[in-house]
Amino acid sequence: MFALAACSPRPMPDASVADAGPDAIDDVGPDAVSRPDANPPRPTTAYVPNEPRLRRLTQRQYTNTVRDILGESLVVTRSLEPDVRAEGSTSIGGTNSTISQRGTEQFQDSAYDIAQQVLRSAERRAMVLSCTPAAVRDDACAESFLRAYGKRLWRRPLSDSELATLVTISGRAADALTDFHRGLEFGLAGLLQAPEFLFRAEIGTMRGAERRFERFELASRLAYFLWNGPPDDALLSAAENNQLEDSAMLGAQIDRMLASPKARRGLEAFFTDWLRLDELDFISRDATLYPAFGADFGPSAREEVLRTLDWIALDRDADFRDALTTRETFVNRRLASIYGVTFPVRGAPVTQFERVEFPASQPRRGILGMAAFLALEAHPTSTSPTLRGKFVREILLCQTMPAPPVGVNTAVPEPSATARTLRDRLQVHQEVPSCRGCHLLMDNIGLGFENFDALGRYRTIENGVLIDASGTLDVLPFANAAELANTLRDDPAFPRCMVNRLYRHAWGFHEEEPQREEVERLLTSFSTSGFKLKGLLRTIAIGEAFRRASVIEIPPLPPLPDAGAPADSSSDARADVTTDASAGTDATTEADR
Repeated sequence: MFALAACSPRPMPDASVADAGPDAIDDVGPDAVSRPDANPPRPTTAYVPNEPRLRRLTQRQYTNTVRDILGESLVVTRSLEPDVRAEGSTSIGGTNSTISQRGTEQFQDSAYDIAQQVLRSAERRAMVLSCTPAAVRDDACAESFLRAYGKRLWRRPLSDSELATLVTISGRAADALTDFHRGLEFGLAGLLQAPEFLFRAEIGTMRGAERRFERFELASRLAYFLWNGPPDDALLSAAENNQLEDSAMLGAQIDRMLASPKARRGLEAFFTDWLRLDELDFISRDATLYPAFGADFGPSAREEVLRTLDWIALDRDADFRDALTTRETFVNRRLASIYGVTFPVRGAPVTQFERVEFPASQPRRGILGMAAFLALEAHPTSTSPTLRGKFVREILLCQTMPAPPVGVNTAVPEPSATARTLRDRLQVHQEVPSCRGCHLLMDNIGLGFENFDALGRYRTIENGVLIDASGTLDVLPFANAAELANTLRDDPAFPRCMVNRLYRHAWGFHEEEPQREEVERLLTSFSTSGFKLKGLLRTIAIGEAFRRASVIEIPPLPPLPDAGAPADSSSDARADVTTDASAGTDATTEADR
């Protein structure tokens, strides 16, 4: 007997197709479900921004920021505080996250490790240092470096007092260690572990009756939304010159950013979060049952999805609903063998991806025909129509399935002479009144994917029986996965759900009634533009709502305190520089570390 893991809910705050709970839908039939997933527009009130917050960098944003600013060859080798997924989104999780004591230590260790990579390599030093120190302690040279890189890392110019503190720390450490570059490591590490680096301030300032994001806050907000990384020098310069206040100049910056290769990185962060592609890192399969599975399966499956969605959204600038129905995809040799297609390049490494078409003889279409979805929403040894149907409702249509009643037996019967297929066994399971309602809503969708096993391979037979992949999406019947994909493509709930999810990703908040006006505006723009995702990104970024914060007064962050004095250096080259709380600088030195 195996348990249906789908009956354990993934928390979602969306309007549920079964808000009244499982008991209220016990007797729901597949043809009797209304169409709440269409989510018709509701009357809206005037837009009210979300309250100001500090948004913690995700692990990927942290890495992107370090490498964009200090060098692409840098490697983040230390473990970091894990990302938090809240309400189905790591963007929302970052808006509501602090840093634990263990996380503080991890960020500190990473800061020193990165500082050492940068400043102990002559080649890397030459890339970041524009001056040659005249002595062991050269405050002018240290100030030049810390001013330039402090502005980039903190995404705003440093104040005189902030800069003076970091220069003092670097100078005293240099004196203690008798090495300018080793001393400068403390200043750079201070920048890298400060809250000003680890968190993105989205506080805003009052302008008349409105609270609007300050110019450098807006530059940072744009960069992490469109690039999932820091603002570059051109964007910081535009902010410094007040150009982001002008809609035409702001639009020019947004167009430049969308044309940059970094736009793929930004969009891929959204796709990964939305489709939970990070979970592919932990997928496993029984090698006896699935010999095509290998250690590179998860990364390969994720790469296929990202390349295909990038191609639709950015390269073709096409109707994004094609993501559900396209037969074109990008595969490597492993995925080609799973799908039964010929890889076009003989002898290619497994890292090489090429564009191919799914076989015309199979009902394999779009992202729902890819190994990422089919394997993630399955059990290690079998398929799961329940998990797959739940994914469609929650992830693609923004509906919420309720948890099963407490104490209910969620096990599906084993195969028998009268119930040989999983469809048959689920029908037996649905005879339990407390299970019937929810399972009809999920299983009648998920059974459409039964032609694909738990790895995503096509099949027509299960236990000697011809597979029936028909089902219904509420009142709409389909014969197989290809017809289901077409039905979902035409479902108005899908683009609405896309807009909702992109709003959450951009703002770091779940939309509520005060934000409904902006969501409706974005949905109208998305639909009238032919459902082009790149256009939706631009509409969000240039919109007035993206520049406004709630009119809640938040006290400013405290200034950096003065640094303490280090102890005299000793024969074992140990230095003891006082920790600066806001700059985050720890004064342990070479011997201590």
